[in-house]
Amino acid sequence: MELRTLRERVRRGPSEKATAAQRAKGKLTARERIELLLDDGTFHETQPLRRHRASGFGLEHKRPHTDGVLTGWGTVDGRTVFVYAHDFRVFGGALGEAHAGKIHQIMDMALAAGAPLVSLNDGAGARIQEGVTALAGYGGIFRRNTRASGVIPQISVMLGPCAGGAAYSPALTDFVFMVRATSQVFVTGPDVVKAVTGEDVTHEGLGGADVHAETSGVCHFAYDDERTCLEEVRYLLSLLPANNREQPPVFRPTDRPDRDGTALLDLVPADGNRAYDMRAVIGELVDDGEFMEVHERWATNVVVGLARLDGHAVGVVANQPARLAGALDSLASEKAARFVQTCDAFNIPLVTLVDVPGFLPGVAQEHGGIVRHGAKLLYAYCNATVPRVSVVLRKAYGGSYIVMDSRSIGSDVTYAWPTNEIAVMGAEAAADVVFRRQIAEADDPDAVRAALVKEYAAELMHPYHAAERGLVDDVIDPAETRGTLIRTLAMLRTKHADLPYRKHGNPPQ
Repeated sequence: MELRTLRERVRRGPSEKATAAQRAKGKLTARERIELLLDDGTFHETQPLRRHRASGFGLEHKRPHTDGVLTGWGTVDGRTVFVYAHDFRVFGGALGEAHAGKIHQIMDMALAAGAPLVSLNDGAGARIQEGVTALAGYGGIFRRNTRASGVIPQISVMLGPCAGGAAYSPALTDFVFMVRATSQVFVTGPDVVKAVTGEDVTHEGLGGADVHAETSGVCHFAYDDERTCLEEVRYLLSLLPANNREQPPVFRPTDRPDRDGTALLDLVPADGNRAYDMRAVIGELVDDGEFMEVHERWATNVVVGLARLDGHAVGVVANQPARLAGALDSLASEKAARFVQTCDAFNIPLVTLVDVPGFLPGVAQEHGGIVRHGAKLLYAYCNATVPRVSVVLRKAYGGSYIVMDSRSIGSDVTYAWPTNEIAVMGAEAAADVVFRRQIAEADDPDAVRAALVKEYAAELMHPYHAAERGLVDDVIDPAETRGTLIRTLAMLRTKHADLPYRKHGNPPQ
């Protein structure tokens, strides 16, 4: 009876007043969040009776059970998932020695079991009263985040404040979810910013969901409420394997692999200068049009995300002609590179849809490190050992063609549509360079230039030029793209690739 009473008191948590204050902010309790994330009745809590042993500043008189964090495991769609959730009602979710110890244990368990780890973050940072001991607790979390990187999926869900050093744990994980209006992530808060720089900014304006989803790129997914956010976390987990030694889950497809794709002929204009939305193309190709876009609002000139083809998970990387004509810049290169690395770490095949006119020119791009950032994408693709299939829809010019998973950097199979133009540059720009003197000396430069542009395009930019030289494996009917991708990926499912022995690579930074 004593045990049952104690467990019930722990389950209820702190006072009703603290719970009411949490709800007044539009937030759920830590236990309610876990219940939404996991399958009903599957949460097995660890160390629910843990209490801190600190003294001073009145802490010795306040020793609540759980010490402000719930830890344990359960299932999502029947698959084991480990979780920890800060309880803002206890010490504002601040981290102390006991609090950190619980997190360390559950992280170690997740890594040992080879199962995903989800953190539900809602805390005020280090527990100041415990001093440097609290900071050491964060160090232990960061070290474990790094050890688990690329071994098990790590997902951070921001459901409240996350300030100071605490912000670096989400940054070390694979995916970051945020909820608008209630979650903020920053290293230094608005008060410190104002004191040091004089800038006056709100918590939301400094580190809110929209800021990190659109400007900084810290946030991969942003939602309006916690329930929707946690539902999407469950969906993401359904696309990921438990660890790096397993394949992603396979679902019985409800969409025919040979579904008619003639709609693609209308979605993509043959005129290479006309824009279109690449997301509509992706929706037409993948199962049931379901595409979980990652970093939807950041670096929008490239589109990345997860979907299924014939029930199997795939990662999609595609240029976005509706934004900057699909040209690659520093941010887009960084975004795509990170996504390619994530897919490669977790055995998710890559499908690359190419329509790229080049790298974005300009002083700002060069001074901002376009060479360095572009090299990140190149490195990520060259290093990837998962099945890789690319399709050139229209333009593929210059260095950007090489970087977008061309055959020369290791794409397993490359296809092209009949509208493709694979070349060093566009015909008009090429003619100006190659035939500059001939055009300048002509009696009618415009007529000569037009003729030479036409000649260059006919000789080197016709749709079958790359196929004739083995740079693409086949030129395919756009309507058959979905079926072609499915058959090709099925063939590549047993692909095995070995990399040279090394401690680790040294990718461009």
